[in-house]
Amino acid sequence: MSQPSFLFSSSPHVHGGDSVPKVMRTVIWALMPATAFSVFTFGWPALLVILITILSCVVAEHVVQKMRQRASTLDDQSAALTGLLLALTLPPYSPWWVCVVGGVFAIVVAKQLYGGLGYNMFNPALIARVFLLISFPVELTSWPAVNPLLGEHSYTLSQAIIIIFGGGPAALGMNLDALTAATPLGQYRMQVGLGKSVEEALGGAYAFNYQDAATGLIGGSLGETSALLLALGGGYLLYRRLITWHIPVSMILGCVVPAAIMQIIDSGHYPGPIFHLLTGGLLIGAFFMATDMVTSPVTKNGQLIFGAGCGLLTYIIRTWGGYPEGVSFAVVLMNCTVPLIDEYTRPAVYGKPKDKKAKA
Repeated sequence: MSQPSFLFSSSPHVHGGDSVPKVMRTVIWALMPATAFSVFTFGWPALLVILITILSCVVAEHVVQKMRQRASTLDDQSAALTGLLLALTLPPYSPWWVCVVGGVFAIVVAKQLYGGLGYNMFNPALIARVFLLISFPVELTSWPAVNPLLGEHSYTLSQAIIIIFGGGPAALGMNLDALTAATPLGQYRMQVGLGKSVEEALGGAYAFNYQDAATGLIGGSLGETSALLLALGGGYLLYRRLITWHIPVSMILGCVVPAAIMQIIDSGHYPGPIFHLLTGGLLIGAFFMATDMVTSPVTKNGQLIFGAGCGLLTYIIRTWGGYPEGVSFAVVLMNCTVPLIDEYTRPAVYGKPKDKKAKA
């Protein structure tokens, strides 16, 4: 059963002539360069994480529709997109059960309990990621070092299966400390918290450099691997007019402007805007998460407010919060404000006062 067209005709992100499957396919294709590079960067385990998460979402969607005695909605490909987005927020060696629990939560709790596609209050992939991070902090904050698919020490497919289904690299008799590496944001927060400067935190043996951050040869979740490819995918969505510039630009500015201000105030303890732009999930959040047509405002002014709020909250959480990364929390929190933003930014109907009190 096809989805009703009003899901898209009412949104400024998508033209009413585009069908749901077409839109979902376009977003999936926009994510393919970054997804493929994440598999190249972390090898077969990353591919298994992506496939398991997508399959979990697709199966959960099918089962729920059957239980509700409704026709399957798998052909709209929204479940597959949710699975892909969720997978890109996960560590490359996430255990299989984390992928399954996250996928089921995203579809059953975050989407179907609200009524299905078009009725969910929160971005399903992000609220599932927040749920996983709070519930399983160890599994969600274990970051492997870069180990390219074609590298000298890359895992074979059979080794990858043991890692994902058998208990991680330790199941292969490997030393975990030698295989893990802090993300740039995690390294910055930990070392500066110990009293070191930004230069000391990111220099030395850690040897952070912006070229690796831009190309993707750094640790992090699967969707943090290549800023350039994520920007390329976002640019493709803008070119196809599936999103507008308002949320991505305002979210990026909402994060990098306070970063620039704080760097001017104290460059020894606060990294600059380029660091925040190229590391973490800011770009995938700005182009692919915050722009979700169902959970973002419908007006242009509302989108600017929403995006700026997402960016500012991201910076605040990264800098002073309890987690080194804040994109997921920021977008989910701003999802809560969408009805209020829409209420105060919607245009008045011509010849009709916006405020009900004005009628009296």
